[in-house]
Amino acid sequence: MNRIYDSVEPRVMDDDILKLAVGEQGPQEEAGQLAKQEDILFKDVLSLQLDFQNILRIDNLWQFENLQKLQLDNNIIERIEGLENLTQLVWLDLSFNNIKVIEGLDTLVNLEDLSLFNNRISKIDSLDALVKLQVLSLGNNQIDNMLNIIYLRQFKCLRTLSLSGNPITQTEAYKMFIYAHLPDLVYLDFRRIDDHMKELAEMKYQYSIDELKHQEHLRQAQLEEEQAWRVKLEEYKMAFVEHLNGSFLFDSMYAEDVEGSKLSCLPIVSKLLEVYKDKFVIICLNIFDYGLKQQEKRKLELNTFNECVQEAIQENQEQGKLRIARFEEMHLLNLSAIREESELLIIEKKIVECSEDISALFNVLMTLEMQLVEQLEEAINMFERNITDMVDMFIENVQSLMAQCRDLENHHHEKLLEISISTLEKIIKGELDEELPDDVRALFADKDTIVNAVGASHDIHLLKIDNREDELVTRINSWCTHLVDKIHKDEVMRNRKRVKEISQYIDHMQSELDNLECGDMD
Repeated sequence: MNRIYDSVEPRVMDDDILKLAVGEQGPQEEAGQLAKQEDILFKDVLSLQLDFQNILRIDNLWQFENLQKLQLDNNIIERIEGLENLTQLVWLDLSFNNIKVIEGLDTLVNLEDLSLFNNRISKIDSLDALVKLQVLSLGNNQIDNMLNIIYLRQFKCLRTLSLSGNPITQTEAYKMFIYAHLPDLVYLDFRRIDDHMKELAEMKYQYSIDELKHQEHLRQAQLEEEQAWRVKLEEYKMAFVEHLNGSFLFDSMYAEDVEGSKLSCLPIVSKLLEVYKDKFVIICLNIFDYGLKQQEKRKLELNTFNECVQEAIQENQEQGKLRIARFEEMHLLNLSAIREESELLIIEKKIVECSEDISALFNVLMTLEMQLVEQLEEAINMFERNITDMVDMFIENVQSLMAQCRDLENHHHEKLLEISISTLEKIIKGELDEELPDDVRALFADKDTIVNAVGASHDIHLLKIDNREDELVTRINSWCTHLVDKIHKDEVMRNRKRVKEISQYIDHMQSELDNLECGDMD
């Protein structure tokens, strides 16, 4: 029985409702009272109970970013929404509402227990993101198709399922079908599944299960293949040569070239186009292979630079630690001597000496840091020159290869124009043997029309080549600029952090000495 609108006004979740709920469910002792007086930090709330509130719409939960348990049962909610930020949610109860469609759960990747009992749901879907789902309660809904069970096979952690009260349960083979198709399930409709019944079910549906497993294996293999392709594509993008390991660029030239596509049906042109494509693709493959090799060289250059930087920093830090260790050893002895000394003048003299030692340590540490700054600046400048030279050389060679693509296009254009004009002359003289489609023959109305058509085709091709070249050059230049800028900024931040560390340490040492001095003077 679904909840219906009663005499109470339907409510939308607002800050007042949420604050009241958090306050009532929080600690009731003195600390709890103080919390009520102050601003409630919703981000610290782990559990929230909002049942029997006559809530119509889920809203304003974005601040509960660490919420793990949410109880929204016995309301009049019609849609699952407003849960996007609850990525830490483990337990969700939406039972006894008016929900018709499962939706809005795509970000709840940590959800383990989901209750949608007593709603109006007719199809089990849109749960794909819930990879940790262990308990699913869908009793008292309107599910009537056994294919919904097949959908649940993907949830490898699912151990408890409730479907009682759905039309599907009236099917004669309901339980046996579930036992066979969800072999990892432990509880169905609040009862533990008998192992013997599970074996019988598997035997009964063995053929269909085997076929299902085969299809699932094929889908999994396809998914893995697509994932591997995506990984490769990202690798190619990092090298700035994605989609150049084949005919993609050439095909894209003709994708929007209506006139060129029409002219390609001419017998002589089709052969010419085949040769053109083969040569064009070879150049693209050369760019692709060259791009991958250059990417490896850039990676090696960057890795070598990072290793050199880390070695320099580590060596410098070791020197600093050694100087500090020597200082602290002597400093402790000097402080002990001051505490044991009774003569005021000697105490004052030793304190001045200790202060001078602290200043000397500061100078030593700052000198070490300045030496490191100079060393790293030199390394950064050298890396910047090297990586810039590599990028410039890469761009120059790619542009040279792209120029070869343009040369091929220009040559093809000249040949196509010759063939088109020759074909026009044959048509005028009535000497053309081949039959041309009407849309192609329309291009040969006169010389201007065919010249314009061939020229338009040529312009589209050159634009595609130019755009791909410009994109590659722009992206790699941008990558180089951002990389160098980041390296410079990281070094500035490292230097500031180190200077601050040194200053804080020296201030601590001096403060300790000052306190000792005050104590002795007293």
